Amino acid sequence: MKAAVFHKPGDITCTTVPDPTIENAGDVILKVTATAICGSDLHILDGGIPQAKDMVMGHEFMGIVEEVGPSVKNLKRGDRVVVPFPIACGHCFFCTHGASPHCENSNHEHYGPEGGLVDQKGGALFGYTDLYGGYSGGQAEYVRVPYADVSPRIVPDNMTDEQVLFLSDIFPTGWSAIDWAQLKGGEVVAIFGSGPVGLMAQKAAWLNGASRVIAIDPLNYRLARAKQANKVETLNPHEVDVVEAIREMTGGRGADVCVDAVGFEAERSFLDKVKATINFEKGTMKVIETCFKAVRRGGTVSIVGVYGTPFDNFPVGQMFDKGITIKQGQAQVLNYVDHLIDLIKQEKVVLDDIISHRLPLSQVSHAYDIFKNKQEDCVKVVLNPWA
Repeated sequence: MKAAVFHKPGDITCTTVPDPTIENAGDVILKVTATAICGSDLHILDGGIPQAKDMVMGHEFMGIVEEVGPSVKNLKRGDRVVVPFPIACGHCFFCTHGASPHCENSNHEHYGPEGGLVDQKGGALFGYTDLYGGYSGGQAEYVRVPYADVSPRIVPDNMTDEQVLFLSDIFPTGWSAIDWAQLKGGEVVAIFGSGPVGLMAQKAAWLNGASRVIAIDPLNYRLARAKQANKVETLNPHEVDVVEAIREMTGGRGADVCVDAVGFEAERSFLDKVKATINFEKGTMKVIETCFKAVRRGGTVSIVGVYGTPFDNFPVGQMFDKGITIKQGQAQVLNYVDHLIDLIKQEKVVLDDIISHRLPLSQVSHAYDIFKNKQEDCVKVVLNPWA
């Protein structure tokens, strides 16, 4: 089959690899009909999250069930499903306590309680390095889905792939960022990053009762997309002092909620890069620092951008003095996905308005290039494995 294969940092190509097969009784084989590139895929491309050998990429995908393992009860051949990105067994302590990204059984080689740099990680993720299970991802013609009775959700026939594809990751991730803040209605929510997850967090903020939603991004084309799709206010840090602007918009207090939808690969100065090298840090925590400044006292900061290393001079004193609540981590997709499907059914939210590029899988190298380098006003790429 054709698949997007990571070979080494900077090198992802469309390559022919063996078809997946049923390995365990609970597996299904999915014929992928739509898949997307996620911002967190770029962390692998750039070497920020290490991967030593070839790997099929992709954790945002959906498709049609092609083969079914003998113990699978909830799916049959021909079912059309969207697949959440965490791989969950469904019966361990964490899966039964609403915390499936921490599944104890899916990441056989590198799971553990510590959360270390290169070992004792969380539950497995599709297409996200050996550290997270080593499972082949869904940027391919076919993919093996383990524990298939647990996570895949059958898609209504009257919905297109593009209407529901982002239930695999970015909409539940954006929703998590807002849900963690427990909005009561009327809050000001500032969302740092207007990439795919930030755009979804903007939608979630409105749906959960925010009175104002402010999008922050250094790229005007992404802010334009945010305005067009989500009717938000926008700030460009290259044009204004974002923290002062947010305070001015909120009576001097700051936003009730700030969301970091950027992670460690935010824009950096030369001095930021020198500091990171000296301290053995990967990337920067600049967005977290800005969120801590921009949020009001007693407010909430939600972190859904990815961070992979410790950082020197973490502002714990400021966090304590301001009484900031922090929530962060992988999205608990299974806690939300059924409700989010209903929101789409009820036409309360549109997800496919963030798509900027639709390309065949054969052009995956070009797709990664324009997404990484922010060319052609690229916001979100959807790949068709059969085009």
